[in-house]
Amino acid sequence: MAPVVTSISPTQGAPAGGTFVTLTGSGFTGATAVRFGPNLATDVVVVSAAQITARTPAGSGTVKVTVTGPTGTSTQNVFFTYTTVAAPVLTSLSPTSGPTTGGNTVTLTGTNLAGATQVLFGPNPATILTNTPTQITVTAPAGPPSSVNVTVTTPSGTSNPLPYTYTPTPTPTLTTLNPTSGPTTGGNTVTLTGTNLTGATSVTFGLNPATILTNSGTQITVSAPAGPPSSVNVTVTTPGGTSNPLPYFYIAAPTVSDLSPHFGPAAGANTVTVFGSNLTLTSAVSFGANQATAITVVSDSQLTATAPAGSGTVVVTVTTPGGTSTAATGNPYYTYLGAPILTSLNPAHGSDLGGDSIVLVGSNLTYTDAVTFGGVPASFSAISDTQVVATSPPGAPGTVNVVAHTPAGNSNALPYVYDPA
Repeated sequence: MAPVVTSISPTQGAPAGGTFVTLTGSGFTGATAVRFGPNLATDVVVVSAAQITARTPAGSGTVKVTVTGPTGTSTQNVFFTYTTVAAPVLTSLSPTSGPTTGGNTVTLTGTNLAGATQVLFGPNPATILTNTPTQITVTAPAGPPSSVNVTVTTPSGTSNPLPYTYTPTPTPTLTTLNPTSGPTTGGNTVTLTGTNLTGATSVTFGLNPATILTNSGTQITVSAPAGPPSSVNVTVTTPGGTSNPLPYFYIAAPTVSDLSPHFGPAAGANTVTVFGSNLTLTSAVSFGANQATAITVVSDSQLTATAPAGSGTVVVTVTTPGGTSTAATGNPYYTYLGAPILTSLNPAHGSDLGGDSIVLVGSNLTYTDAVTFGGVPASFSAISDTQVVATSPPGAPGTVNVVAHTPAGNSNALPYVYDPA
């Protein structure tokens, strides 16, 4: 079966020939000739059984295009018109230079640019994005560091050349990281500042790639990958190469194993010692939702803080660049206590020799840690939140104040009378 030609693109060109055309159809395998009227085309390439490319010979008027192969010559009425449209002319390029990697947009301005079939940067074809009679935009191809000629080809010929310079892409440079440390789980945002950072293809923390969030010439933000507790080098790679390294520290999450004391007044303001691990870089200590103050790191396993006001039982957490501790281990619980209140003593008097059992009645007495008679400590036992039984110490005949003390502070005072023996 003879070749079949269904279309040609473009359908017109300059009388001098040289127009690059594409023929579409079938049965092209083994084609031996492409003719425009009686004249043979040049640079014939059989791309596939359905496509041939060629350059037109010189000619005039409208001629029939045929393809000849081993099985005969096509007979379809597919025509090409030789026109007298002026050849394209280039007047400017914008920009006139770009990276050796290409990929940037270049605008070509001139006349007779409609129907552009090819834009060359030296020997390399650009990708045509838009095309009007006076302007073409293209994506520049890659090229070596040098100056090349840019030309436009239309059905009417090839334009004059204009120079375009390929400039080497500068190597990226890093100056700062912020923050310079983070949790081993990653996921935190790190900002990299430097120069020549445009077009970053990768940011690595040691061997692990980060997720790039934003990218400009002077700044990149990334989501840090996970990593073991250690120091790693952070680098940026762009088409210009790989940057200098900057150190980044993976910090293990802090833990809280114990507190001293575990109780305190609802008003706060007392000092609490926190025990745990990885506490050196502590930036915050929280009692439930409330922030402690006056944080002092004693060592990697101990710190002190002033408790804030609060209520109930809360979890004490520590925050560092490695994250925030959890209640998964140890005893990080702290209970806010109401101030102790005494309402009565039973009996309210006894021998000045001491040794009498006195029941202190009131509220918030569960955590009583001291009972005094006129400032003299007494032995005692907290029976419940409303009762403490104390043994009166010896005292001079007369009246003294009885006070109960808990981690929430001193109770009010009630009078106790020492009777002479």
